[in-house]
Amino acid sequence: MDLFTHVIFAYLLSFVIWGPAAPQYIAAGALAGGLPDADILLFPLTRWFPSLHHRGIVHTVLGVTVIAAVGSFVVPYLPYFTHASTLLYFVAMEIGGLSHLVLDGFTNYAVTPLRPFSKIALRLDADLAVNLVTIVLTAGTLVVLVFEHGRVAFNVWVETAWVLVAVYGGYLVLRGVARWRAGIAGRRAGYADVLPSASPWSWLLVDEEDAPDRYRIRFRDLVLGGSADGGEQRMQVAKLPTAPGPVDSPQAALDRTYLAALAASRWLARSYHFGEATERGDVYDVAWYMIGAGGARRAFGVRGEIDRRTGAITLHTGFRRRRPERAST
Repeated sequence: MDLFTHVIFAYLLSFVIWGPAAPQYIAAGALAGGLPDADILLFPLTRWFPSLHHRGIVHTVLGVTVIAAVGSFVVPYLPYFTHASTLLYFVAMEIGGLSHLVLDGFTNYAVTPLRPFSKIALRLDADLAVNLVTIVLTAGTLVVLVFEHGRVAFNVWVETAWVLVAVYGGYLVLRGVARWRAGIAGRRAGYADVLPSASPWSWLLVDEEDAPDRYRIRFRDLVLGGSADGGEQRMQVAKLPTAPGPVDSPQAALDRTYLAALAASRWLARSYHFGEATERGDVYDVAWYMIGAGGARRAFGVRGEIDRRTGAITLHTGFRRRRPERAST
């Protein structure tokens, strides 16, 4: 989720827990809801301390607890905060920080909340990490809260907060139920995983095998309450080292460029990916890209060409549209 969505969600959750009579704890919870994403400022240190990378140790129960413990002593001295119970400030910030982990786990990006004690990942795959729907919802919420500040009666603010809680809660319930239904449909069709899209009704069913000598993937679009879009796509490639020599088919072009493409993009290597190869004169155009079910169907990946006679490979990273009708198998 984006930073502002984390803050708004933690704010509304804190409102439900503490009620309108304790604004200092609501504000502390909202602040803690966004603090884990401050780890992006630590990127200069990740060369020496890898655990400080984004969604690293700060995105864990241990990291959140340390932040809450320090914050419970610091926050009361910040502007607009009142001196109150240190313990309750700690509880408010702990809940706000944990809500950040839950929201990140709710999306298609996993977090490992129990590190360094366990590498078990929390990943529900119910929503996209950056989704236009949630961004618009968050922006609307911010506009309403800023507009009402100092302009409306206290009871109007309370009623608005409850309406926003219902809207956010309803959206998360909708995404969760849709993910559950998509998972059932995927298992019935023999797929191991389900990927979300911007729409709660559109999903991608995926089945992957990543063996030492080959990579295999199949996937298809799923529309809840409707039918599959475009049928199933399949691909299997051999993991061949880069070598000179003629390339005589699109499949050979994919086999020969696979490992080079993964080396060119660590993001591609860490995700479900798919390849296409088409003949163009003396070369094969190749494209390896991360598959997903985004509304624009644009995906990050690696593009380039391989010379049909010499096997020379030229690759670069970039975006492309996923075009199922051209998929190579």
